[in-house]
Amino acid sequence: MKLKTTLFGNVYQFKDVKEVLAKANELRSGDVLAGVAAASSQERVAAKQVLSEMTVADIRNNPVIAYEDDCVTRLIQDDVNETAYNQIKNWSISELREYVLSDETSVDDIAFTRKGLTSEVVAAVAKICSNADLIYGAKKMPVIKKANTTIGIPGTFSARLQPNDTRDDVQSIAAQIYEGLSFGVGDAVIGVNPVTDDVENLSRVLDT
Repeated sequence: MKLKTTLFGNVYQFKDVKEVLAKANELRSGDVLAGVAAASSQERVAAKQVLSEMTVADIRNNPVIAYEDDCVTRLIQDDVNETAYNQIKNWSISELREYVLSDETSVDDIAFTRKGLTSEVVAAVAKICSNADLIYGAKKMPVIKKANTTIGIPGTFSARLQPNDTRDDVQSIAAQIYEGLSFGVGDAVIGVNPVTDDVENLSRVLDT
């Protein structure tokens, strides 16, 4: 697996898949604060280049969190359809992107292929896509869900309801949720943005 590339005469070396995935992200203040962002636009492009040349197998075999250490990783890995995976495991991430965007690739083709992908592989493809690529590719991956309303149908609009309070006041958060629901907002997802992220406070807010 190649973790190095040369760009404009400079050599960029990455230590592992995790670092490549992090530094291939578009600039985000959260990544900068966490110390995982690329140091420059050039390093970001270099990370995208290295990522594009990795294979599906490279990324599946090097999950961000080790299989032994994380139940979510185990769930995702164990759920991979090996037949679908074996058909694409030697593809580069760039080739997988081209496959998704190809006019010759149908909705049914992608529905089968996606069963052979882990979350990191999906993320890798997204990181080397433009916004236009993401919009076009997403059209081939309809996800229709129904509860009190139906979301995911072409031509429909769904919204996220994300209440927050500067003091994490649960009454204020609850009032915002009720108000949002009264306008029909929140059919996609209802989420919260706690100011303090310790377990005790998160539990208190989520129990609202």
